[in-house]
Amino acid sequence: MPKYYEYKVAGYYLYFTSFCTVECMHVHASDSRLTEAGSAKFFVKENGDSEVQNRGLLNDREMKKIQDFIKQNYLEMYDKWARYSEMGFFGEKKTSER
Repeated sequence: MPKYYEYKVAGYYLYFTSFCTVECMHVHASDSRLTEAGSAKFFVKENGDSEVQNRGLLNDREMKKIQDFIKQNYLEMYDKWARYSEMGFFGEKKTSER
């Protein structure tokens, strides 16, 4: 599973699975297991805002930290995402060129 970063943010790894790249850009947040079960899932918009699809086990404070991190780093994260997927950001009708 590709991780966006090797370190944890708010105690969670941020990653995506290579088989879920048929969806628009999103970020899973999970502990060391890196499974979708129990993980949070954030869809990322073109401006770096994110929409929570599943909060998983995260509390409000952890969710805010992760969403703030995504907002600050979404373009770098998108570069990693784009190596695996032709799908763009959440809410786009077609793939964006970056």
